[in-house]
Amino acid sequence: MPLITIVVVLVVSGFLLWLINTYIPMAAPIKTILNIVVIVAIVIWLLSALGIIHGVPGLKLT
Repeated sequence: MPLITIVVVLVVSGFLLWLINTYIPMAAPIKTILNIVVIVAIVIWLLSALGIIHGVPGLKLT
């Protein structure tokens, strides 16, 4: 996977997460859970894209 694709995905996902945290009113615990879920998903995708892990069986991250 090209490095530019990885950088673009990280920047766009970070920007979207910032927009949600800034402009959508919700309780703090819900924001925390949302942030954790998104970060874990991005880390798993990044590890898979870099070839460090070979994905989760039954889950296609492309």
